Amino acid sequence: MPKIADIEDTPNPNAKKFVLREPLTWGITHSYENAEQAQGDALARALFAIPHVTNVFYVDRWLTVTQDGQADWELLLRQIAPPLRGTPAASEQSAAAVFEARASVADLSPEDRQRLDDFELVLDQEIRPYLQSDGGDLHVLGLAGNQLIVHYQGACGTCPSAISGTLQGIESRLRTLEPDIEVIAA
Repeated sequence: MPKIADIEDTPNPNAKKFVLREPLTWGITHSYENAEQAQGDALARALFAIPHVTNVFYVDRWLTVTQDGQADWELLLRQIAPPLRGTPAASEQSAAAVFEARASVADLSPEDRQRLDDFELVLDQEIRPYLQSDGGDLHVLGLAGNQLIVHYQGACGTCPSAISGTLQGIESRLRTLEPDIEVIAA
């Protein structure tokens, strides 16, 4: 049963980040943009049952809930806390399961796999920590030629600055590795 250590504002005024004392997962992200996507996840399903919840994202010791902008956060926070506290903490997961979830981009040549690994290293070390501190994250959907396709998760998914400034900053940083890379948000 994860206990809530803190509730933080994010740059997205419609999203709050819950910092937990126990993990919900071990390195595997869960990101849902609607109730239909959350059918196999008891926690996300319970959160989507709360009026105005539009996005649920969690990994390790934190969860971000996004609302439609029509709800009072104080009331919404009181409704989110019980299902979150009622969820069991994560049991140990094998390193193989975490690696398999991370290695979701298949069918790449060895050269493109290396390029993607280089991009992921920069994202892991320099980009994701900042996004995660704001209640969001970034998932790589694919690499095709000089285009890296990414998907924002959690608070970043509906934040206006994610699509403009943050995306440009990511592209600028990755261009130090490959001057022709283009980062596209999907």
